[in-house]
Amino acid sequence: MTYTTKVSEQLFAESKHYLAGGVASTLRASMKPAPLFVESGKGAYVTDVDGNQYIDYLLAYGPLILGHAHPALEEALSKASKLGFTYGLQHRGEIELAKLLTEILPCAERVALSGSGTEAVMLALRLSRAYTGKTKVVRFHGHFHGWSDTIFTSFPSTDMKQSAVSAAASDSAVPGTNGQSSSSLGDIIMLPWNDAAALEALLDKEHHTIAAVITEPIMCNNGCIQPKDGYLQKMRELTAKYGIVMIMDEVITGFRLGTSGAHGKFGLSPDLVTIGKAMGGGMAISGVAGKYDIMKLIEDGTVSHLGTLNGNYAATAAALATLHELGKDNGSSYHRMEQFMKQLADGIRTLFGKHQIQGLINHVGPVFHMMFTDQSSVEDFTAFGKRDAAKYTKFAEIMLEEGVLVRPSGLWYISTVHSEADIEATLQAVDRALARL
Repeated sequence: MTYTTKVSEQLFAESKHYLAGGVASTLRASMKPAPLFVESGKGAYVTDVDGNQYIDYLLAYGPLILGHAHPALEEALSKASKLGFTYGLQHRGEIELAKLLTEILPCAERVALSGSGTEAVMLALRLSRAYTGKTKVVRFHGHFHGWSDTIFTSFPSTDMKQSAVSAAASDSAVPGTNGQSSSSLGDIIMLPWNDAAALEALLDKEHHTIAAVITEPIMCNNGCIQPKDGYLQKMRELTAKYGIVMIMDEVITGFRLGTSGAHGKFGLSPDLVTIGKAMGGGMAISGVAGKYDIMKLIEDGTVSHLGTLNGNYAATAAALATLHELGKDNGSSYHRMEQFMKQLADGIRTLFGKHQIQGLINHVGPVFHMMFTDQSSVEDFTAFGKRDAAKYTKFAEIMLEEGVLVRPSGLWYISTVHSEADIEATLQAVDRALARL
């Protein structure tokens, strides 16, 4: 049977008559040959409107750590639908979730709930400025912290419009989109990540103006690049020395590397962490967790924390169900995901050699980034910018025809319900795709 996306293409054309750009999020427009329209999802698979079934490693850009339509989530959301999704009032689910988060996240003395990663970062930055009385924020090239005006800078990847090389070469914060306020990034200081000397030099000189340093623990979106030995520890040492709030953005890594987050896995103690994506298993929920001295600024009214749907019953029920599933058997599902992802990464590396294609995979636990590059390693943002992004986009398109859904940027996620058979089928698909490529 010939692969076709004819119905998806027709729906995309129809959608553009009513929905701006034809998609609900700009990222989705990058999929080739057309943005897929889904009919259903179950377990590790999605089926599109043309009847094509795919093994899913996109996983809704990260949240679906339990896969599609997980029974525990179905049960939790069914109960919520009978009792009311949201009230605009308090309920026990908020207490239960916040209590659980303070128990499993090492840095969490208090928690605030919100709806998206972008909102969580906004709150963390406001808390930092209010707590320190300072305004500047240090962030790093290649990291992503949501798309609010005051933090969204040029985010280079095959999903976006900006050039990786031009953005990384700029010392100033380049707006991430047209229409962004020209003055919105005036408080942002850009630095290369993983350069402890550059960070120390800046903080030594400008610490009296800097409220926060915000970092991803692993540069997942752009290369799945890990921190150098001692780098994040040095960041913690310097920020503590100068009274600067250290924010660890764990919207991606939180609950994907383990229930204690990357900061728990690495033995770090940031002042604040932002969490989201995997926490809700696919439902929209996020949060900020951290030290009481900072979080109490919400309690005493110094910092307003608003949001009509914050902590709604459906979202907290989904988060509790997800975290319960992830915590079963002392988190054994993480070991399973990591083993399968290692098997997949090692298999693809072998296939690179078989087909004499230059490429590499940066792999961390249950996530990896696959790249076509002639470099022997990619350990910084500049090196990541030299990969053949167009070639990977073509590979991702071929993989759809081979029955595997992957993100066009190269970032792969795995869920708790992917199986040994799925891994084997995926490697066979990669083998065929690389031969065609």
